[in-house]
Amino acid sequence: MKELKDQELLSYYLKNHQIESIFNDQLMPHLILYSFDQGELICSQGDSPQYLYFLVKGKLKIYTTSVDGRTLILSFKKPVEVIGDIEYVRGTDFLNTAEAVSSVHMIGVHHQWLKKYGKDFSPLLQFLLEIITEKFYIKSNSLSFNLMHPVEVRLASYLLSVSFDESDSLLEDQISSASLKDVANFIGTSYRHLNRVIQQFCKDDLVERKDGFILIKDREGLVSLSGHSIYE
Repeated sequence: MKELKDQELLSYYLKNHQIESIFNDQLMPHLILYSFDQGELICSQGDSPQYLYFLVKGKLKIYTTSVDGRTLILSFKKPVEVIGDIEYVRGTDFLNTAEAVSSVHMIGVHHQWLKKYGKDFSPLLQFLLEIITEKFYIKSNSLSFNLMHPVEVRLASYLLSVSFDESDSLLEDQISSASLKDVANFIGTSYRHLNRVIQQFCKDDLVERKDGFILIKDREGLVSLSGHSIYE
């Protein structure tokens, strides 16, 4: 994590994502722009939060880890998204881990200033309410999607969600084979069946297995198969 001391870029993100109005004059001086590299953690499950983060560039994946070390990816996030909103409202530790899938820029504001200047500011509270309810809506949609669509559609949707970010051309269209058990858990199927579907995708020339990665070869084919990217 690096602090970007660039007020012009910070102002650009606030205006571009139309979130200037959710911060009052007292909070504005305490907004900090941060940069995270691909693979870097924004927060870890069980940690005590100090900042509320607003994702303004890049993509995140949100996952949870069990006591035996198994991970389950819950969702992928693109701007504008908030990390730590539920924890801030409830005063709890982080429920999940957030990791940068691409290079990421986030606006952070410390809880100290939020409690002092933002706890009664209705535009900010209304924004957080909308963000939190949207998360519940997406979660419900995702559960229904897993129940109602075949594994082929779910896998195509997952690959589109995790592999590509229009805001960062450096993010390659490939998935590590080592993460396939997590993928199987996430889309609600067995590891064995997932491998069968991947083999069929390879035969259909949609993807290719190479050097420990699943490489996307036909993005349009995956888009056609998935219909839309439900996991974002």
